[in-house]
Amino acid sequence: MAKTPGQDACKRYFGKFTQSISQEVSRHFFSWFFRNLQINYFTLDIDSTIITRYGEQEGAKKGYNPNKKGRNSHHPLIAFVNDVRMVASFWLRSGNSSSSNNFISFLDDTLSRFGDKKVGLVRLDSGFCQNDIMCHLESKRLNYIVAARFTHPIQHVIDEQDFWLTVDDGIQICGKSYRSESWQAPRRIVIVRQKLVDRPKATGKMLSLFPEDEIHRNYRYSACFTNVEYSAVDVWRNYRARGDAENRIKELKQDFGAESFNLKEFFPTEAALIFAMIAYNLMSIFRIFVLQEKTQKTLSTLRYRTFAIGAYFEKTGDTLKLKIALTKKRRKWFAGLWDYPIDLTAKIPNA
Repeated sequence: MAKTPGQDACKRYFGKFTQSISQEVSRHFFSWFFRNLQINYFTLDIDSTIITRYGEQEGAKKGYNPNKKGRNSHHPLIAFVNDVRMVASFWLRSGNSSSSNNFISFLDDTLSRFGDKKVGLVRLDSGFCQNDIMCHLESKRLNYIVAARFTHPIQHVIDEQDFWLTVDDGIQICGKSYRSESWQAPRRIVIVRQKLVDRPKATGKMLSLFPEDEIHRNYRYSACFTNVEYSAVDVWRNYRARGDAENRIKELKQDFGAESFNLKEFFPTEAALIFAMIAYNLMSIFRIFVLQEKTQKTLSTLRYRTFAIGAYFEKTGDTLKLKIALTKKRRKWFAGLWDYPIDLTAKIPNA
């Protein structure tokens, strides 16, 4: 502990990072992670998040901030590889950036880090539902599912739909072709509606153009554009799994200090956050290679279950023994964690 650097030493260290150094470090580490993982044709989720700031940090500006309205913030982009729950890329942006700002450059930079490995599917929320983004994905021959914005034309399309396939109690779905006036070609849209009587906690949106319509008032709607050839039900179920990205962002903020690491300068702040993402990935590798459990525990859970365990040294003759405070049923499990052969390929869940 005596050799652990203090706060000022860390600030001076990150203060040396420029934009080019930050990008070089980020590319090196994230490329290293995925070059050494035996995984291919994976799902890439890209999302943005709001990090509220309480000072005069560079790039902290007023923008969309649902929790702290009017407060300065940063608005970074984060890419996740869903299959292994790891961060693939991170860009810090000023708080007044829109969700889609610099998205295409961010996507291309992220893809370059995978080397010869392929992305099987890209999933995006409605903040990225733009013609230029979908055209870029199509030019890259990437499969995608993008949540639709509930613009007036989309709401009219939903209102005119008269055939729905029942999926489950209170859930109906349909698929059709839709072309905006600004598009060169039509795209496939999958629409889902959930009846509030059967599913009172249903997510989705009301059709704001038809607030008094008795039928629409009883449903919550969601929709997405896609170029995959899955059934409409599989498209919907696959996109629902994207919600796990929100859990990863929450874990980054609560357990890895993504909301706390900030300096006065912009790129040193980005560098500090990149190191937080690297720490998150190392913990993900620990969960995959060592724990190998069906459910991925958060760092706060692992801290008290695996790391923060009471122990003391005891000398017996010439032997120094480590006494660990574990119940009998947990001792064999704990000892087995450190017997895992490092040179074996990990069994990646759902890969």
